[in-house]
Amino acid sequence: MRHVKKDSVKLPNGTESGREYIRHPGAVAVVPVLDDGRIVLVKQCRYPLDTVMWEIPAGKLDHSAENIEDCARRELSEETGYEAKEWRFLCSIATTPGFSDEVIHLFEARGLTAHNQHTDADEFIGVQAFTLAEINVMICKGELFDAKSICALHALEIVKK
Repeated sequence: MRHVKKDSVKLPNGTESGREYIRHPGAVAVVPVLDDGRIVLVKQCRYPLDTVMWEIPAGKLDHSAENIEDCARRELSEETGYEAKEWRFLCSIATTPGFSDEVIHLFEARGLTAHNQHTDADEFIGVQAFTLAEINVMICKGELFDAKSICALHALEIVKK
């Protein structure tokens, strides 16, 4: 696979060691907040974990130079069918710096208007809105354990306007 790399690196003590890592173009994730305060989540199959899981809408940048807010708008629309009038950047997270250079840019979206979901042909995504109290229960029960979603929901609370 062309995205898996292996380098030889010189360590601080002068010895050499191998490092395997995955190159990633980056991604975005969106916390869509309805007017009543509920959060829109998507439910989809995550093959590497052999499970179906709840998470916030997200997706890869088409290329490393793609505008992150444009990508966030596209992913929100594709996965949920919603469009947003108000966008706020929350923060960026390095998802797994031990073996990947992936950075996910997290956004909040408000002023949502529902349209038709238009997923990719290989995506089967359920969409449902939850209160923060319901989401907290889902996290405690292990029903929502996606790192980007938990980080974004936390950032939503600590990154004030």
